[in-house]
Amino acid sequence: EVQLVESGGGLVQPGGSLRLSCAASGFTFRGHGMSWVRQAPGKGPEWVSDINSGGDNTYYADSVKGRFTISRDNAKDTLYLQMNNLGPEDTAVYYCARSDYPDEFDTWGQGTQVTVSS
Repeated sequence: EVQLVESGGGLVQPGGSLRLSCAASGFTFRGHGMSWVRQAPGKGPEWVSDINSGGDNTYYADSVKGRFTISRDNAKDTLYLQMNNLGPEDTAVYYCARSDYPDEFDTWGQGTQVTVSS
C-alpha cells in the first residue's frame, strides 16, 4: 500500500521554526519527485515546494522562498520541510504528495496542522 505520513506540525509563535517530515512507504521513494502543498482555513490548496527524485533540484512558491527549505533522505524514504521565520499567513494543514509532473499529485498524506500564533 502506497502511504505518506506527515509529522512535525504544531503551534509556534511568529518568527519561529518547525520541521515537517513525511515518511513514505509502499513505493520506490527515490524514484519519484515529491511536493509539499498547504491549505489554509477557508482557502484552496496552495503549492509550496517541489523536489526532484535525486534531491538536487528544488522549487518554491514566492510566498515561502527564502524561508522554507525542502529536502529528502532517500536512504530513509523521508521528505522534509524546514520552515523558518513563520508568520500567521503560514497557518495551514501541510500535506506531502508524490508528484512526478508539475501540479500533478497522485498520492497524498493525511496532513499535519501548522498554527502560527502568539
